[in-house]
Amino acid sequence: MRQPILALALAATPLPALAFSQEDVLAGRILTGWQQQGGNHMTALHLTLAPGWKTYWRNPGEAGIPPAFDWTGSENLRAVTFHWPRPYVFTLNGMKTVGYHDELVLPIEVTPVDPARPVRLKGSVDLGVCSDICIPAALSFDSVIEGAGHPDPLIAAALDSRPLAAAQAGLVGIGCALDPIADGLRITATIDLPHKGGEETVVFESAAAGIWVSESVSTRSGGTLTAAAEMVPPQGAPFALDRSGVTVTVISDARAVEIRGCPAP
Repeated sequence: MRQPILALALAATPLPALAFSQEDVLAGRILTGWQQQGGNHMTALHLTLAPGWKTYWRNPGEAGIPPAFDWTGSENLRAVTFHWPRPYVFTLNGMKTVGYHDELVLPIEVTPVDPARPVRLKGSVDLGVCSDICIPAALSFDSVIEGAGHPDPLIAAALDSRPLAAAQAGLVGIGCALDPIADGLRITATIDLPHKGGEETVVFESAAAGIWVSESVSTRSGGTLTAAAEMVPPQGAPFALDRSGVTVTVISDARAVEIRGCPAP
């Protein structure tokens, strides 16, 4: 199975002596936020990065490492749902990565087992942070969330900055052609979406765990954007793709658009 370039580089290349420490470039905290109608809590992970440093989106591109959360030790916690704010595309040495610079407020919707009881939100997150060099980082957190809480402008702003839904962005339609390749399949999406200017990057995601997805190649002709990428499963062979579980995100300087599902053309 193909692997992210950065993950391979970190495994093979030791960091130089006197490299930056995590404390030099990254700080994090949990914002406890407020309780919603129905009993869920809207919280957030707030990361602050040193100038010139960045971290990664849920799908970081071929040369990045996505955040990995571990909720071990949490109490009265049924589920968490991430509400990712709009990411940005970075290009370094000809490779594109997707993520955030300076700061990330990642809203996390917490579903308790019993809404009447406090939630202990305990765990850790492993992530990559990069500037001219990249270092692996890990943060631990342990917060008690109880009561109604209060509105938090940082969380509210992050929720407002989420990618537009397809209908909001004026999507006319989308269709995906699937072609088998030696170790997986090639997905080609034809997207009828108005152009708002600037270079566009298309990111494909599958709901199935462990699917490696290449950087896409895209072209635009008028109102039609065409993008193609390769998907490779752990078994390294053609496979059946659940089209309803495909997410296509179009990222540009002007906006990001999230499209759920990719039916046949």
